[in-house]
Amino acid sequence: MNRIPVKNLAPIKEVPLYADLRELQRGCAERFGDKTAFKIKTKKETKSSPAEYRIVSYKQFLADTEALGTGFMKRFGTGKRMAVIGKNRYDWVITYFAQVSGLGIIVPLDKDLPYQELEFSIQKAKADILVFDDLHEELAKQLKESEAGKNLEFVAMDDLDGWVHMSDILAEGNAAPESEKEAYKQLPIDGKQVWTILFTSGTSGIAKAVMQSQYNITYDIYCTCMAENLLEGDVNMAFLPYHHTFGFTGQCVMLFTGAESVYCDGLKYVQKNLVEYKVSVFICVPLLIESIYKKVMAEIEKQGKMATFKKGIKISNFLLKFGIDIRKKLFGEILEKLGGGLRYIISGASPLDPVVARDFAAMGITVVQGYGMTETSPVIAAENEYTIEAGSIGKAIPGIEVAIDDPDSEGVGEIIVRGGIVMQGYYENQEATDEILEPDGWLHTGDLARISAKGNIFICGRKKSVIVLKNGKNVYPEELEILVGNLPYVQENMVFGEAREKDGDLKDLVLSVRIVYDPQRIAETRGASTMEEIEAAVKADIEAISAELPAYKQIYRRYLTTEPMEKTTTGKIKRYKQIQK
Repeated sequence: MNRIPVKNLAPIKEVPLYADLRELQRGCAERFGDKTAFKIKTKKETKSSPAEYRIVSYKQFLADTEALGTGFMKRFGTGKRMAVIGKNRYDWVITYFAQVSGLGIIVPLDKDLPYQELEFSIQKAKADILVFDDLHEELAKQLKESEAGKNLEFVAMDDLDGWVHMSDILAEGNAAPESEKEAYKQLPIDGKQVWTILFTSGTSGIAKAVMQSQYNITYDIYCTCMAENLLEGDVNMAFLPYHHTFGFTGQCVMLFTGAESVYCDGLKYVQKNLVEYKVSVFICVPLLIESIYKKVMAEIEKQGKMATFKKGIKISNFLLKFGIDIRKKLFGEILEKLGGGLRYIISGASPLDPVVARDFAAMGITVVQGYGMTETSPVIAAENEYTIEAGSIGKAIPGIEVAIDDPDSEGVGEIIVRGGIVMQGYYENQEATDEILEPDGWLHTGDLARISAKGNIFICGRKKSVIVLKNGKNVYPEELEILVGNLPYVQENMVFGEAREKDGDLKDLVLSVRIVYDPQRIAETRGASTMEEIEAAVKADIEAISAELPAYKQIYRRYLTTEPMEKTTTGKIKRYKQIQK
């Protein structure tokens, strides 16, 4: 058995380890008390009046959770499975914490699920209760009329006609006798039993139901926070969807740290909200970070200041070598457009363009990459400001084991992981569990990687998406996608192998790329507006990229479109769907 162990990040601080999420929440209330946990917009700004907000302290967050949990217990008892669907909001968080504080299993559902998948998920997880927001009322109505919803209880987060309201349950919990409140607070919890059933993103096939314990989540928080420079009083924008383990565990990390969390008004308001809330920490996916970066670069270019900007980057990087930091002075105008306080971005879910990370760092915003999967709660590896290496995902987080399994002659092998973050298995799917989990606890991620001389992990691609050519060479499409993604007009792209035939026989695979381009940007940057001009410009750019690559990595076919590709809610392209098309 040939396995290369991966180095762990060195802890930079000591943090407490909680046995379950109730203990974590109580610990946060004790540590941070009246400090702000959530700032919630209750009224949008208008021309005649400013926006209004509700401030929720850590103590109040615990009190709301306990009141809601007491109300749930009065209504539904214990041992019931509760599904929750909706956009990120405070009600979603207290629903989750109330349920796992002794009531039963929680089932977070993707807010973008079509009806058929919602019905399947409810049935698969054997949910007894569905908590939903106003955006999902029509789906709830449809479900209520179906066979799957016949015995389902429904709770609306909003005061919608004809439904049980969460506000009423909360009020009932607040008004309950002390004996009932105390009974809820004393409900038994085994943090190592299954408390969460959540569905994978399904980038390469049908989503599976992952069983997590509360300890899986609290241990991942513990390991991550030992090595990341997150500070009490940071302002976090909770952007990633809570139904996804990266989104919810990320929210818990912020609570654990003593940060203040705020909510985004929508994708097109991200930059506005960064300024509005003076956000300092942001956990998100590369697609969003790169989009923000491209907008910043487009504005600089529009103002004719690109040469000045590039000169500033060089000066900044040079002076930083000597410990001289003038980044706020050099890039103050740009930083103000990002809120003025943004200091730390954590990127995960897919590879980030190294140029983006490098330029943001030169401007004074540290960008670190993390890596993980739903089955590992989710963080497996990460960078911090002491381990950044362009293109890497850092080292294994403290407290777990990570290795490269069965590396080839170039050191590329599968990432495997063992430790307290690893799931309990796939729900009612022992065959799939056995495929990914070894009896001794090692979990196979399906991701291929190599280790650099500095000990950092570099992802090469998915085992299932590797393109194997007839000459035995392996092509990792993700590496090429980063290069294509650097083109200013490329919004997203996917590299794949396509059959090359001669006289009806398969001769080999040829590398092809599907590019979603921005017509305005390609007109601005390449002077191309007609389809003929666009195709010629893209052909020239792809050939320029290929010229720097070995012959077997060169891209020969191009498919251009303005239609976005089908993606998961964390921004990963569903390759199997696109290849089917």
